[in-house]
Amino acid sequence: MEYNSGRPKMIIPEYGRHIQKMVDFATSIKDKEERNKCARSIIDVMGQLNPHLRDVADFKHKLWDHLFIMSNFNLDVDSPYEIPSPEILNEKPDALEYPSGKIKNKHYGKIVIELIEKAKSYDEGEEKQSLVDAIANLMKRHYLTWNNKSISDEIILKDLKSMSTGTLEVSKDFEFASTSDILTRQPARPKKRKNQGHHRQNNKGKRKY
Repeated sequence: MEYNSGRPKMIIPEYGRHIQKMVDFATSIKDKEERNKCARSIIDVMGQLNPHLRDVADFKHKLWDHLFIMSNFNLDVDSPYEIPSPEILNEKPDALEYPSGKIKNKHYGKIVIELIEKAKSYDEGEEKQSLVDAIANLMKRHYLTWNNKSISDEIILKDLKSMSTGTLEVSKDFEFASTSDILTRQPARPKKRKNQGHHRQNNKGKRKY
């Protein structure tokens, strides 16, 4: 009996061991014309085994790239696409650029700061006022996510004015969403089972079937 632990490691396991064996066989064919025929047949099978790739742009190109990768780039066939190189495959992605500068009120999040800057650019009117009122409620929601204890609405109004350099204020008839409503809508944090350790101890030594 042949076990997976004793078999060669598959380069792209998603295609299965049979496809890998087909690729290895194609690589061993001496006649190039026969290798080309075998490679095209493997591509057809790979496409049938992965129909979801048909929704991907240039899915045929992707299949050919995978074929060369599975052959460790040793398969000498005529590809309809540019043959990838090991160097390109091992290239590291560019480092992500993180926002520079310190955020004074980090618990509100960057999106709130961006919304405040956007609201400041609006002309005075109903649309701007509706946005400011929505920002105030969003600030309260973010604050309670950061600290789920009760918070004074006056603190939110003070922070809104400070963060907008005194240019934004809620409407006169504005009312904050209640703290209880916001907290009940937030997903509950999973609680640890108190008897988890006891349960494990009772099951210790039991045979599994």
